[in-house]
Amino acid sequence: MPGCDADPAVLGWARRYTRHPKQFESQLQAVLPRLVYVQKVAEDYDVAGEFVLLPWVESHFRPIAARKHRPAGMWQLMPVTAGSLGLRVDRHYDGRLDVPASANAVMKLLEQYHKQFGDWRTVDYAYNAGEFAIRKAIRLHGAPPDQPTIPTLPVRKVTREHLTKLLAIACVVREPDRFNVSLPILPGEQHLVQADVPRAMSMAQAADRAGMTLDALKRLNGAFGSNTIDTAAASYLMMPAAHARRFNDALPELADSNDDNGLLQATAADAPAISSTSDESKRRIHTVKRGDSLWQIARTY
Repeated sequence: MPGCDADPAVLGWARRYTRHPKQFESQLQAVLPRLVYVQKVAEDYDVAGEFVLLPWVESHFRPIAARKHRPAGMWQLMPVTAGSLGLRVDRHYDGRLDVPASANAVMKLLEQYHKQFGDWRTVDYAYNAGEFAIRKAIRLHGAPPDQPTIPTLPVRKVTREHLTKLLAIACVVREPDRFNVSLPILPGEQHLVQADVPRAMSMAQAADRAGMTLDALKRLNGAFGSNTIDTAAASYLMMPAAHARRFNDALPELADSNDDNGLLQATAADAPAISSTSDESKRRIHTVKRGDSLWQIARTY
């Protein structure tokens, strides 16, 4: 996408982000594990690298907790949008706070937008304003030309500013010396990875086995609505590679733990209501609720 000098507003926001260089470096260092993970996912979908920084514009990569009918997660997804992307959102589990699930869902969406619009700037407009609004604008006014860099489609000011901010943070990453900042480097042992969870367990138990504080583990796995890991929703935990190795080494000990029954009962109590119609075939019936999707139901069972 266009660089630092493509538009004065881009350069203005880049300077605003880096007004206090050390503070900016500290902020970037704090979110680097999530950023690096998102980068890997973006590469899988061949999405423009600038969109790795989309959560910076949306939330500064913070895992913002859900509030009723409000956007949540570092991608700031509305509940209805999350549902359309196949992310489970209920009081037990919120896929918008699931790092790999939400990153894959958003990158797939961006890839689809690009196939539809053929312009990464328009893709950003669609993410902020909605696909149908941008499709209507293009139908009425035509696809935006290469210039100006910030398309003049009749969209809200906040949508134009969204693209400007994305290009601005990408500008800083592209030319850090220009803004007197140094980009942090993430050691391999701090890279986020998925650690498989073979059975239900408490967050405290998982944190202890991984050698992490409970708060640190919860910040990386905010999707779970309780202190019990519901493997029917997600059978993994996100944690730094070094802690994931320690957690995996502790799995045999976890398998011999004596509190399995209580934890499994707690998880079962939180699970969707089902009724068994045949013990032999293990057929189960799911009562469809508003907001359910086939993908969500399939993943649950």
